Formats: sequence, structure tokens, C-alpha cells
Amino acid sequence: MNKNITVVLLLVLAAGCSSKPPDGAYASPMDPTRKVSEQDCSRPVDTDGGNLMCREVTEAERRARIAEEERQARARKEAAERAARERREAEERAARERLERERAEQLAREEAARKQRAAEEERLAAERRRLEAEAARKAQEARERQERAEAEARARQRAAQEAREAAERECRRLEEERSAGREVLENFVATYGTVEEFKGIAGQISAFLKKARKVKPCPPA
Repeated sequence: MNKNITVVLLLVLAAGCSSKPPDGAYASPMDPTRKVSEQDCSRPVDTDGGNLMCREVTEAERRARIAEEERQARARKEAAERAARERREAEERAARERLERERAEQLAREEAARKQRAAEEERLAAERRRLEAEAARKAQEARERQERAEAEARARQRAAQEAREAAERECRRLEEERSAGREVLENFVATYGTVEEFKGIAGQISAFLKKARKVKPCPPA
């Protein structure tokens, strides 16, 4: 149907392009207020509006128009390709920026985690050092208490030993004094026992010397 309309329009335009209207009548002039749509009679007619004016197009004009149309098509293609390339570049740039941003965020998270681990390790190390210092302090105090206890024990042992030695010395001194006194008494009896004046006392001394002695042995030092 479109083809038929085109043929009819071409016939109308062909009749309008003739120098004289049919039957010798002249066509009325075109309305000068309407736009003129110049058409190539060898191509489909564009009926978008305006006064139609059909004219023959030379081969040079046709080639020029074809070249212009091809140039415009190439320009549109290049523009479309350029727009597509720019869009791809923009998408790639956005993807790179997104990857860089994600990488930066990942690095930031890893750095934060590393710092958190380092802080936790430092806290544990500080706690370990505190416990070690506390254990060392308690061990030192225990050693000092043990040393004091041992020193006090040694002092008590030394004091007891000195007391025993002193008691033994005193016991031996007293035993020596008793032995020396008996020896004096024995010498007195032997020397003066026959003297009439000392016979009475000499007899008493002899009776004393003959009594069994209850000697308490000296304790060992």
C-alpha cells in the first residue's frame, strides 16, 4: 500500500513539475507562508509537511548527497562507537575504582585487625610479665622467709650449743672444785690426823670422805 501511495505522489509531483498544467490551465501559486520541502523525485517522498517541490537531482548532487549521508552515517557510527568506548572506559574505570576502594577497605580492615591482634598480644605479654614479676616477688619473699627461718634456727642451735657448753664447763668446774676440796681434806687428814688437836675434826672429815658420793654426770656439750 505504501508503494502505491508513493507512485501516486510521484505522479502528482511529476505533473506539478511540468511547465504547464493540464488543459492549458495554470496552477495557483504556492502559499509563501508555508515552508518548502524540496524533494528528489527519484527517491521516496517525505510527506512530513510543507509545500512539496520535486526537482531532478544531478548525478554529482546525488553522489555528493550519498557521500554526505555516508559521512554522517560514519560520523554517527563513530560517535556511537566513541560513546560505547567511553561508556566501556567509564565502566572499566568505575570497576577499577570499585576494586581499588574494596582493596583499600580490605587493607584497612586487615590493618585494623593487625593492630587489634598486636594490642591483644601486648596486653597478654604485659599480663604475663606482671604475673612473672608477681611470681618472682613471691619467690623472693619465700626465699627471704626461708633464709630468716634458717638463720633463726641456726641462732637457736648456736645459743643452745653455747648453753650446753656453758653448762658443761660449769659442771666440770664444780666437779674440779669438789675434787680439789676432797683432795685438800684428804691431805689435811693425812697430814694432821695424828695431831691430838685435829683428831676430832680429822675423824669427821674421814667419815665424810668415806660416804658414797652421789655424783651427777655432766651433760654432754
